Amino acid sequence: MHLSRTARTALRIGAGLGFAVIYVPLLLVLVNSLNPDRTASWPPPGLTVRWWSVAAHNSGARDALWVSVKAGLGATAVALVLGTLIAFAVARHRFFGRDTVSFIVVLPIALPGIVTGIALNSAFSTVLEPLGVGLGLFTVIVGHATFCIVVVFNNVVARLRRTAGSYEEAAMDLGATSFRAFVDITFPLVRSALLAGGLLAFALSFDEIVTTFTAGPGIETLPIWIFGNMTRPQQAPVVNVVAAVLVLLSVIPIYLAQRLSADTATSSRV
Repeated sequence: MHLSRTARTALRIGAGLGFAVIYVPLLLVLVNSLNPDRTASWPPPGLTVRWWSVAAHNSGARDALWVSVKAGLGATAVALVLGTLIAFAVARHRFFGRDTVSFIVVLPIALPGIVTGIALNSAFSTVLEPLGVGLGLFTVIVGHATFCIVVVFNNVVARLRRTAGSYEEAAMDLGATSFRAFVDITFPLVRSALLAGGLLAFALSFDEIVTTFTAGPGIETLPIWIFGNMTRPQQAPVVNVVAAVLVLLSVIPIYLAQRLSADTATSSRV
């Protein structure tokens, strides 16, 4: 497609403005985490890692980080199992309502987080509390898994649709069981998609607002800890550090997932 010089310039300006709106605030968070002042003064009078040391010794932040890691790992594990099973059902089998199943699985990622949180809170209070199961880490994992499944499902189903089912059929014609065909043929083909989906699911789970509605007393993830400390003037520098760490911890799995997807796409073209 050929674009005029004016169109290319306008496109570059628009893209630059879009990237600036997204990434300049994140850059400011990183700069403020190194600001020696307790207030977010600009420009900062200098740079210091003092607040990073203070945050590292903050027991509340450390505990919240550990809770977020456990919730992210739990939600990712659930999403990998359920998302993969649904993807195989949709991509490898024909049945009544297949398109409806795909729509229902993908829908949670499009719903506002606050709506999903309120719905889950109501469901947990109505169904689980009478059974003696209150809000806690379990409900946080379930809440996060509702949208993490979408990420895994999309990655795996896309890979399966690009992979002919004749590979598994040929293996079974040669005497392999369904399980053996999956282990030797299918799993190596979808392994990178599973890993990429798991990394994206973990990153998505790590800073999800749904936690506010599904966490019980004593369960504090990093987002909840940040919300609770943002209005405390003495905690502002530590909040900036924790927010910067949250950004970095989210970027790493997303970058790795993108690299996996790009490498797989390149190898499939070859």
